[in-house]
Amino acid sequence: MRGARSLIGGLLAVVVITAMAPARSQEVTRDDIVRQLARFEAAPTLDLPALKQQTQERSKLRGRNEPPPQKRPPIAPELMNLPALNVDIQFDQDTPIVRPDSYQTVGRIADAMVHSELLPYTFLIIGHVEANGRREANVILSQRRADAIRDILANTFKISVKRLQSIGLGEEQLLDPSKPTASVNQQIQIITVAKVAEEAAAPSPAAAPAASSKQAPRKHRN
Repeated sequence: MRGARSLIGGLLAVVVITAMAPARSQEVTRDDIVRQLARFEAAPTLDLPALKQQTQERSKLRGRNEPPPQKRPPIAPELMNLPALNVDIQFDQDTPIVRPDSYQTVGRIADAMVHSELLPYTFLIIGHVEANGRREANVILSQRRADAIRDILANTFKISVKRLQSIGLGEEQLLDPSKPTASVNQQIQIITVAKVAEEAAAPSPAAAPAASSKQAPRKHRN
């Protein structure tokens, strides 16, 4: 009888532990990424150098009139209407160093980028940081992380650098403004922003040499 009770108790413990364990999020597949990023319709008017400067300047704002993170307007709302992939990339704390277990995720993104449906497009990699610490430092960290993903895609997975751009928005465009300190705001975004510039047309074949301007000698009449 005691043995049966012990067995039942053990089974119940397993059930409880299993129920309490956090569910693992399903890994996004290459086809999922392709479907999300291929829904491109029109390129936005995007001035990346100007946006970087604007982000840096806004991150330096301080004072009573400055709204809290959850009430700040997005700094680049035009990006919110583009095909986007939000992905969890794990970095070492407060660094742009990608953890080894996240390379598989970046590799899956690279596989999608060379899919026939995505080959015609260029992408913007956006770094975000949750609203902890100094705003200005968060912009710098997010830019370094976006650059790190771009470099891994280009150097490790051989995606053409002509198809990749990067920017860090820090906490100036939170992915979940209602929870400014939540980890979701550290996600990397991949956004489809434009079509690949067409290669310059091949030069036309050289024209046939012009006929000699010299006239054939006339025959003398007898």
